[in-house]
Amino acid sequence: MESRIEQPCLVCDSDSGLTMIAHTTEIPYFGEHTQLTVLCDSCGWKHTDFIPAEGRKPGGWSLLIDSTEHMSTRIVRSGSCTVRLVELDLEALPGGASTGYVSNIEGVLSRFEEVIVSLQRGAEGEVASQCADLLAVLSRVRSGDYSVELQLLDPMGHSQILHDDAVPRELSEEEISLLDSGPKVPVFDADDLS
Repeated sequence: MESRIEQPCLVCDSDSGLTMIAHTTEIPYFGEHTQLTVLCDSCGWKHTDFIPAEGRKPGGWSLLIDSTEHMSTRIVRSGSCTVRLVELDLEALPGGASTGYVSNIEGVLSRFEEVIVSLQRGAEGEVASQCADLLAVLSRVRSGDYSVELQLLDPMGHSQILHDDAVPRELSEEEISLLDSGPKVPVFDADDLS
């Protein structure tokens, strides 16, 4: 379903309105979800997120990545989710432009690698060396020669690791208070869309 929303753009403040596209689908092993995309025709800003049909509690998921078999493990990450590679002290926070995605562990590792490579291009000395070291370790993780714990921490409870060895848990109130919940997109009443 596509509809026009009479709200200014969150980025360029254009008054021409936003387009909202909602698509409901069944994600295997995860249930029915609505993919919600809001975009601005003026500046091209786009925000996508996945919202489960059932209400969820704030939750975390973890998986020890210790084999090449884990590379194909399905990941559902909402725009409110913090992604951590614990042993490497790497963390992807849900910033103002954060969007949800469905990927696999290899894709998550690639996202971290892209950021490290980008940082490495402008770095010198110790920072460049640290980037090279992180890229080498991530390569070892891909080949199953190094183990790291992947954590998804989602105050909205929309994210999940789809693997039998993945461990789900509820987040504590303290953890929730320390997590960013991602971009602030306008919430619309269903009556406003008709």
